[in-house]
Amino acid sequence: PELSNNKKNTTQTTEKNIKIDTISPVQNNDLASKAKIDSFGQYFYDKLNGNNDILTIETDKIILKVEKKGGNILEWTLKEFKTWNNYPVQLIKNVNGGDFNLLFNTTDGKLINTKNLYFNGNFKNGDYIKLNEGEKYSVSFVLSFKNDSSKIIREYTFENGKYSFESNVKLIGMNNIITGPDYQVLWENHLNLTEYNTVDEAGFSYAYAMYGDELIELDGNSFDKPKIDKKDGQTRWISTRNKYFASAIITKNQFGTGYYLEGKSFHIQDEGIEEQYSIAIKMPYNESPLESNTFEVFIGPSDYSILKSYDVGLEKIISLGLTWLIRPISEYFMIPLFKLIHLVIPNYGLVIIVFTFIIRLLLHPLNKSQMDSMRKMQALQPMINEIREKYKDDTQKMNMQMMKLYKEYGVNPASGCLPLLLQMPILYALWAVFRSAIELRQANFVWWITDLANPDVILHLPFKIPLFGINQLSGLALLMGITMFIQQKMSIKDPRQKAMVYLMPILFTLMFNNFPSGLNLYYFLFNLISVVQQLYLTKSKKGQVVLQKIPEKERKKGFMDRILEAQKAQQSQGYKKKKKN
Repeated sequence: PELSNNKKNTTQTTEKNIKIDTISPVQNNDLASKAKIDSFGQYFYDKLNGNNDILTIETDKIILKVEKKGGNILEWTLKEFKTWNNYPVQLIKNVNGGDFNLLFNTTDGKLINTKNLYFNGNFKNGDYIKLNEGEKYSVSFVLSFKNDSSKIIREYTFENGKYSFESNVKLIGMNNIITGPDYQVLWENHLNLTEYNTVDEAGFSYAYAMYGDELIELDGNSFDKPKIDKKDGQTRWISTRNKYFASAIITKNQFGTGYYLEGKSFHIQDEGIEEQYSIAIKMPYNESPLESNTFEVFIGPSDYSILKSYDVGLEKIISLGLTWLIRPISEYFMIPLFKLIHLVIPNYGLVIIVFTFIIRLLLHPLNKSQMDSMRKMQALQPMINEIREKYKDDTQKMNMQMMKLYKEYGVNPASGCLPLLLQMPILYALWAVFRSAIELRQANFVWWITDLANPDVILHLPFKIPLFGINQLSGLALLMGITMFIQQKMSIKDPRQKAMVYLMPILFTLMFNNFPSGLNLYYFLFNLISVVQQLYLTKSKKGQVVLQKIPEKERKKGFMDRILEAQKAQQSQGYKKKKKN
């Protein structure tokens, strides 16, 4: 209509305006075609148009959509999981189309990404396939060139009961079109957000590559510019994850020749953070008439057992603590025990309670040793106070007298800390497992505890607590702090450590306030059992401590003797130096 109106008013316009307004559509199409050829070259420019038919496939675990544009995975919805606001978990970030593409160079010098190309497929738009137990379904995407003598074929095979599918890439007669020495398989967009706390979710988001026998990890926690890690060499798989879900491309018939990982952080609404990753694996291309590679593409929950079932070390993307110390405890003890209890008890809150009692029972010898040492120190406290008062002006002599006192009664002041240090790897392993266990996600317990993977908020504050940045209060974190205070009050008798009785519970309550309620439930119960055990020992005859001096002949030379000798040597050296002066 604008062009028609301009024609009616040509007498009132300049010659220059008439020329601009009357450019023919044919000329515009020629310019567009030239732009396509410049960008995609002589082989692929005519593949930029087509019918974007969509096929839907449903299994017992997922509902997925594939499209002919790019042969992309357009949607991947997990039927057994919901987002924080009760929508189905759809993991593909498809704002700009689907994902899972190929990238390669052509003989006419172009870099081609297949996400822009329209494939032919063996389905019609709107087709719906539902798979039952034991069933499989394959779909093929084809790009043909030179009267079908050259082809790119991408075949996907979906199997009921799996969170993954098999992908086969065939390059037939493409040696005069694609140039080597490799092509790349891409996963360009990070997974969709699924949790309420995006800052916490971003804290678990990474990209990975299994490079030889080494797990490469990239944390895209940079807001300024993307972090990039890329290497050439034997690569088995690449992966990206958020807190509870992951995607991975696993090579099957031959290893990749390198990887590319890229990640960056973005600020989003409501003070949130999102980390986005792009990953790629290089595959060898020898420019032969027929080349074929097969991949297993996983898109699903970061469940340890599921990831381990692929038998390629994919379970290593789950953070379970230090590889050489904490992870073995998590991997070979904590997780199997947790799952074993759940076979009998369906409620995960009750599983945690039983789990806590078992761990407490296993740690009983260490806890008993710690309590015995604490009671002995409490019994010695009056004599310790006398020594401090008597030698308050001579710190060195005061320390020597205290060491002598410990030796006479066979008490090691450090023995109370040793059991705690031995427990630390176990406690840290529990912390690592509970923070990342998808089993606890949206698992209901009782009363206000409706999600064991998130804080059990009982109160929202109108302000943020400085340093900690929290504006809410967790019920279980508060209970844990109370039990810690009672425990400290019963244990610490030294007046110099009185501040710790109040400071430590407050500090830990604030620190644990944003932790998953399942983790806080464990620590609360652990502390509660300790308090009950300590009360029982204090009131019973078993809790009474009778101090007796150990005869000189029966005293064993050990840690306290070495401290005394060191102090005597230091005192002697100071005396000689003073005499010399």
